[in-house]
Amino acid sequence: MVSCCRLLILVLLVLQVTLAASKALSAFRRDNEQDLLARIQRESNPVKKAKYEIRLGRLKLQQAARAYDGGNFEEGQKLLAEYLARMKESWSILQKSGRQAVRQPQGFKDLDIALREDSRTLTDLAHRVSFQDRDPVTKTTKEVEEIRNEVLKALFPAEKPKGRG
Repeated sequence: MVSCCRLLILVLLVLQVTLAASKALSAFRRDNEQDLLARIQRESNPVKKAKYEIRLGRLKLQQAARAYDGGNFEEGQKLLAEYLARMKESWSILQKSGRQAVRQPQGFKDLDIALREDSRTLTDLAHRVSFQDRDPVTKTTKEVEEIRNEVLKALFPAEKPKGRG
């Protein structure tokens, strides 16, 4: 009787853990364009809106990499332009938010991290693409680095020299 109760408790515990794990996994579902566009449209918080723009941009970058890997260079180039537009929009939203990146880095850090990771993705993509089709990828990489440099300047502004006084 005692072992039967232990077995029942063990089964219930396993079911509970499995249910919790399935709920957690469903929370991390893949982003889709329509959902992200809808969230961007209805979001009023600039930080959240910028984060949705980042997620949509990264989705476009993944699609662009798949297009290039499949030999569809025109589609890849179009998707890279959409990716870059989303990252620029995210940066614009953060700049217009009135937030100081030094004091309130939420959103700014997310953009910096995404741009750093995406720069690596773009560099890897450039190595996989033939030389004659590489130019859009290289240009996008340079623009991503320029945006990232602006974000870093906002997060870490140069200190003003202290004067004698």
